[in-house]
Amino acid sequence: MNIIVCVKQVIDPEAPPASFKIDTEHNKADMHGAPPVIDPYGEYAVEAALRLKEANGGTITIMVMGVNLLREVVKKPLAMGADELILLEDEAFTKGDGWSTAQALALAIKKKGDYDLILCGREASDTNAGQTGLAIAEILGLSCINLARKIEVADSTLKVERVNLSGYDVIESSLPAVITISNEVGEPRYPTIKGIMAAKKIEPVIWKPNDIGLDAHASVKTKLHRLFQPVHEGKCEFAEGDTEEEMAVNLANKLRESKTI
Repeated sequence: MNIIVCVKQVIDPEAPPASFKIDTEHNKADMHGAPPVIDPYGEYAVEAALRLKEANGGTITIMVMGVNLLREVVKKPLAMGADELILLEDEAFTKGDGWSTAQALALAIKKKGDYDLILCGREASDTNAGQTGLAIAEILGLSCINLARKIEVADSTLKVERVNLSGYDVIESSLPAVITISNEVGEPRYPTIKGIMAAKKIEPVIWKPNDIGLDAHASVKTKLHRLFQPVHEGKCEFAEGDTEEEMAVNLANKLRESKTI
């Protein structure tokens, strides 16, 4: 089984707000002192791929799209056990939207060829859009199952447990297909020392827009008007009184006035 996993280098979602600022001129976030990471949901997708490889054999190809991709970051899936890394690395790839991102990845997947399954995280932590995997399936004309927590393959048939509000559905599909992975699949494994050393020896394949036949701006369907950090303000008001009982009464009155109780 040959699996392609699409992951993304993102701002660390655990980084404190003070570690990045908004570039209002270019509508993007700049980091200061906090290194980027592989998107957490992307790591869940890598873990799901590794489990399938262990059960069925085959290879895992990682695809990452962006610019200024840090090799020590994007090679983490290799250290976890993936086999190959393809980077769509060019400034042009950063100027699109969810649909153009999916189109670029779909073209790269076509160029790569020889795949049975395409895995993505359910969403990326920087946009939380959850569109890329679904759009890749639409562009390639493949079946898509989202929010997967477990995947099994038998006789070229997929059996997927898909998370829903009350538990999960069991869905079957033929191959090839696209699946988006949710965190319910289980915690991603840590890279081993052996895996880290092996990953250092693997050179990524780098493709530019021309390599995959992409006009980077032709498929942009949305425009970001303004990116900003929300401002949260709060105030504290004390319930005064000469005694504890009086303070309690004043507090209750204020809560009623504000319709809290």
